[in-house]
Amino acid sequence: MLVSDIKDIAARLRAEIAKAVVGQTDTVDLLLAALFCGGHILLEGPPGTAKTLLAQSFAAALNLDFGRIQFTPDLMPGDIVGTNLFNFQTSTFTVNRGPIFCEVLLADEINRTPPKTQAALLEAMQERRVTLDGKANMLSERFMVIATENPIEQQGTYPLPEAQLDRFLFKHVLAYPDETQERAIVAATGPSVRMPDPASLGIARVADRETVSAAIAAVASARLTDPIVAYIVGIVRATRISADISNGASPRAAAMLAAAARAHAALDGRDYVIPDDVKTLALPALRHRVILSPAAEIDGRRVDDVVRAVVERVEAPR
Repeated sequence: MLVSDIKDIAARLRAEIAKAVVGQTDTVDLLLAALFCGGHILLEGPPGTAKTLLAQSFAAALNLDFGRIQFTPDLMPGDIVGTNLFNFQTSTFTVNRGPIFCEVLLADEINRTPPKTQAALLEAMQERRVTLDGKANMLSERFMVIATENPIEQQGTYPLPEAQLDRFLFKHVLAYPDETQERAIVAATGPSVRMPDPASLGIARVADRETVSAAIAAVASARLTDPIVAYIVGIVRATRISADISNGASPRAAAMLAAAARAHAALDGRDYVIPDDVKTLALPALRHRVILSPAAEIDGRRVDDVVRAVVERVEAPR
């Protein structure tokens, strides 16, 4: 597969998802970039901003197996990964696979479940496998987690620890649509208040599993020159010396940003990375990996503003 083919897939995917979700093209691009470089994405936004419908439409348009877990305080790790059940008729254990065995997993309101259950996703996200009773069960190479958080309600929630946040390639903040987009949403709403199914909205498949796998392989061949590598490392290291940041991004963040930049270049039809790819992805790739200093918090500084300032201070290669 050529990178020009990836650009065409991205364009057709945006068009299909637009049948179900108004706007959110930047979110679709981040979802595609995460999928093509093997990453996961955390979506933060208030209720009613189409996070669930977006994930369903994304999986349907790419013909990927979709799974959803509604995270609640009483959810147990076995409810996610599954268990081994004893069959009394055959006197053997049978693996009862949990909903994590899919290709696109929507982890809805992931911060509503305790850390023990949140941690059940770690092995799958990092190594694409699930261990049940000492036996490794491999997941698809196309496996990705789309997790959601509601930033409004804090009571009864369990913030994700930094170690788990670091596993997410991107954290994307969804805002309310503008007035024109919101009018289009209301005008397109039918007589029912129920969330429509992607198929009923006419979303067609723009790719299949084999095409997605070929795209993943093509993205991996995108060129990353030494100046671009130095630029990425420079940005990440700058987060560690900023006076506004008490804990900067890790080397994993630099490696993930580099992989994501390759995918972003492919979405634009290029087989080489340019500084603009890095600049575009720096904020969603780093905003959840840095912790503001106490002084910055007292001053009311925002993480996004601090990360943008750090990126601007690092000179881009010419």
